[in-house]
Amino acid sequence: MNEATFFNLLSLVWAVAALFSFLILLFVTAPYGRHIHKKTGPVISSTLGWLIMEAPAPLLFLAFFYLGERQKNPVVFIFLLFWLFHYIYRAFVFPFLIRGTTRSMPLYIICSAFFFNLVNTYLQGRYINTIGPTYDLVWLYDPRFVFGGTLFLVGFAINLRADSILRNLRKPGEIHYSIPFGNLFKYVSCPNYLGEVIEWIGWALMTWSIPGLIFAFWTVANLGPRAIAHHSWYKKHFADYPKERKALIPFIL
Repeated sequence: MNEATFFNLLSLVWAVAALFSFLILLFVTAPYGRHIHKKTGPVISSTLGWLIMEAPAPLLFLAFFYLGERQKNPVVFIFLLFWLFHYIYRAFVFPFLIRGTTRSMPLYIICSAFFFNLVNTYLQGRYINTIGPTYDLVWLYDPRFVFGGTLFLVGFAINLRADSILRNLRKPGEIHYSIPFGNLFKYVSCPNYLGEVIEWIGWALMTWSIPGLIFAFWTVANLGPRAIAHHSWYKKHFADYPKERKALIPFIL
């Protein structure tokens, strides 16, 4: 089996896995963060957990870029910058901003996310750098690239702002939860998740690729049910939680 055949088969399996994951997560909430419980098995610190599970994404994508055939392609280089823009923050900045000295994460969640990033980064990185069609310079002026890139940056900004608001609800060392206010929290319980969904829909558009589309689908499959679970958790724990808020999509869901 050559790599192209393996790549196409893996893409199909990965898309089906996203669908199954979505169906499971509609009924079972992944036990980390506010949803962690005593039956989750071994745990380690959230900071170390985030670092371990997210680090493969920037490091592998860089490796695929340098091992690929398109190092001199300016479009591919810009894709690399966008990817690193998100994942350097997620892997090497965000974990060290987490507040709460007793925060922990189940080891099996970390292993699952680590595996996800291995497979997903392989699909994205190999497609863009080697397997997919070559992106000509004119792609930078294509409406799909322009609109997709804009969506990516808007989503990243939403994500950063929401993370900042959530983080600043706590003083250093505190671990309790409070109702967040401000910015898109006026409309939804999880603007951080909304930002990520927008980002990777933007990525799918700007790369105009099947792997990008599958990644966007995975993001919705993972974060959609989790946003609904967060929303229910807020309403259960805070009697004065704003009734007009939705879970993920303003005015709709």
